[in-house]
Amino acid sequence: MKVQEKVRLDRSRQAAPQVFDQLRESIVSLEMAPGTVLARDALAQQFGLSQTPIRDALMRLGEEGLVDIFPQHATVVSRIDVNAAKQAHFLRKSIELEVVRTLALAADDHLVARLHTQIELQVAVINTADYRDFVAADQAFHQQMYAAAGVPDLWALVRRISGHVDRLRRLDLPSEGKAQAVVRDHRSIVDAIAQRDPLAAQDSLRAHLSGTLGQLESICERYPDYVAR
Repeated sequence: MKVQEKVRLDRSRQAAPQVFDQLRESIVSLEMAPGTVLARDALAQQFGLSQTPIRDALMRLGEEGLVDIFPQHATVVSRIDVNAAKQAHFLRKSIELEVVRTLALAADDHLVARLHTQIELQVAVINTADYRDFVAADQAFHQQMYAAAGVPDLWALVRRISGHVDRLRRLDLPSEGKAQAVVRDHRSIVDAIAQRDPLAAQDSLRAHLSGTLGQLESICERYPDYVAR
């Protein structure tokens, strides 16, 4: 979604959450880069709304640290907060290590088949220019594991705090071989679950989630205007 484009909303649903979702996706995908100014009046025209739902959506984005709100002045897409990204990564890793352990201890052939299907969906869109479909398939893979482990609400929690680390991943994803490595990691995790090997599943998960932060210095050097340390 580009700022100047008109946006269609589902009129059967509340407006503010839809505005929030669309703006958040544009920020996390880096379609709206750090430093982009978000003017309420322009957004109200873009979405065909009053400024009240726009204000509410921007406040939620501010709570997630994805925008900086300067009262009576401007709202600006924030730079990527490395400390916030590290904390989100720590929480997600802690949860998912237990998720994959739980799944491996009670391996379900149907789940394994569903996860393999999700991996193939990733392979099918691996060359998508903007990686939007690839990222969606990646998130669906992890969401399925949370659901299978009986903790679907924790996925919503993880997503809510992961805006900064997700932006780092989007910067890293175009790196040569990165998308292919994600697919390999997913296959390794599923294979360990299928083999009922919780330690191998955790090792594969740990390596998978640590890939982007392992490239943090390189990302900061390549995108100094995007990152706040």
